[in-house]
Amino acid sequence: MEALKKNPKWKGRKGPVVLVIMDGVGYGKYAEGDAVADSKMNTLNALTASCPHTKLKAHGKAVGLPSDEDMGNSEVGHNAMGAGRVFNQGASLVSESIAKGAMWNGAAWREAVEFVKKSGGGTLHFIGLFSDGNVHSHLDHLKAMIVQAKKEGIAKVRIHALLDGRDVGETSALDYLLPFEAFLRDLEQDGTFDAKIASGGGRMWITMDRYGADWSMVERGWKVHVQGEGRKFTSAREAVETYRKENPGVIDQDLKEFVIVEGEKPIGTVEDGDALIYFNFRGDRALEITAAFEEGDSFNKFERGKRPNVYYAGMMEYDGDLHVPKHFLVNPPEIDNVMGEYLVKTGIKTLAISETQKYGHVTYFFNGNRTGKFSEELEDFIEIKSDVLPFEQRPWMKCAEITDAVLAALKTDGKYDHIRLNFPNGDMVGHTGVYQAVVCSMEAMDIQLGRIAQAVREAGGIMLVTADHGNSDDMFEHDKKTGAVSRKPDGSPKAKTSHSLNPVPCIIYDPAFQGEYRTGVNSAAGTSALKEGLGISSIAATVIELLGYIPPADYDPSVLNFV
Repeated sequence: MEALKKNPKWKGRKGPVVLVIMDGVGYGKYAEGDAVADSKMNTLNALTASCPHTKLKAHGKAVGLPSDEDMGNSEVGHNAMGAGRVFNQGASLVSESIAKGAMWNGAAWREAVEFVKKSGGGTLHFIGLFSDGNVHSHLDHLKAMIVQAKKEGIAKVRIHALLDGRDVGETSALDYLLPFEAFLRDLEQDGTFDAKIASGGGRMWITMDRYGADWSMVERGWKVHVQGEGRKFTSAREAVETYRKENPGVIDQDLKEFVIVEGEKPIGTVEDGDALIYFNFRGDRALEITAAFEEGDSFNKFERGKRPNVYYAGMMEYDGDLHVPKHFLVNPPEIDNVMGEYLVKTGIKTLAISETQKYGHVTYFFNGNRTGKFSEELEDFIEIKSDVLPFEQRPWMKCAEITDAVLAALKTDGKYDHIRLNFPNGDMVGHTGVYQAVVCSMEAMDIQLGRIAQAVREAGGIMLVTADHGNSDDMFEHDKKTGAVSRKPDGSPKAKTSHSLNPVPCIIYDPAFQGEYRTGVNSAAGTSALKEGLGISSIAATVIELLGYIPPADYDPSVLNFV
């Protein structure tokens, strides 16, 4: 890898290039339910009115997912922005591995099957997000593995279902559970196979914590899945219906834990000689439960009690630097030559900052799924600790604290050439489905965006505003054919808690503009001064050009049109 070459057309700026990623903020398709448009976004609207801007694709094939029906997410979005190119991502890689049969011939699958067989009556367990959202997992992958397990002579399978309600409809759990149980019954008909759902709960209540934000979630999951400790039910359906009756309005991601029993005995505890596959392909919410299974006596996050001797495998390698987990079914994308590495090679000093919920996105994911830094001297990372509270109770999150740190960095007189930050508000609060909280989160973020814009102007820098995917721009469920809002029996809109398929902003605020690129609009043609039809992978080349360098030849093009 060579250092970036200077762009002779660039006239320079005194201050740094600040990349602001408004997580989960897109351009809504529908007026009703667009919390971004419904908020008083004075700064964002002023920037859009006065600065060159365009829309970028942030879902589907534009971020490496199988089809344009697949919503983007923060992980693939930050991968694309940081890499400057599109790499096939988890969902595509897993589907391809299954279709070609490569998974069944891989070492991890073979070892898991043999481990169960050698134990003489062991169980093959599957834990993962129980939906077809295709963001963390897909039920088709789970079904394929269960069918293959039966073919290979595994007699007993247990599924531990993490209910979604976030990447899919907020109360869609039974739409997945009931057909899946019918699928299992069909496989059991010949009497040689025993496959059942054994435990579960909402994804924001058990197991799927990330970035060490709330280890109590993982502890609850461990007790439910492994030890069979939790509220007992005779079926997953009974659990869901009971919790909904007891707490009307509760959405799937927040449903409490459940353990399925026959009599009083749990049907699916994890025992010595069992194998367990965590079937999520996305890594951020897989690392903590993986540590609970894989780490030895040094593990100190909670008391595990008896630790069964099991063969544990993940769907993918969740951390390529630390090689976690030890065993995995499908190789992750090999993302190389990312923007951060080029900047280090060129001697550019960078600061990456967010709060805990998205800290890993502006560091690990942005740098191509790598833990740590390319250079201790040239890269600084700052994590602002997130509140461990429901996001609708603190919708402003830590956007002010993030901004405080960015403003302090902008006053260090040339210490940083590039600053990138993530405001998590639009995504994390958007996932709650609480409309008022989302509006509050947007307006809080907009105030901080204004503070950064003023500081960038005073520092003589450039601010590039964008997002990794949509979410808060599409807060209501809509009929796909008519566009009408879907409503609950009481007439209120049905909340949509998943990401949207909408494009996201790309706005360039350059107060010290010196004429290097087009900023006007061709009103006759109705076109933007910036290039159109690109994806968020173009952010890397755009940042590099705004720093005054020529992007690598294999990067997706910048949005800038040089004169």
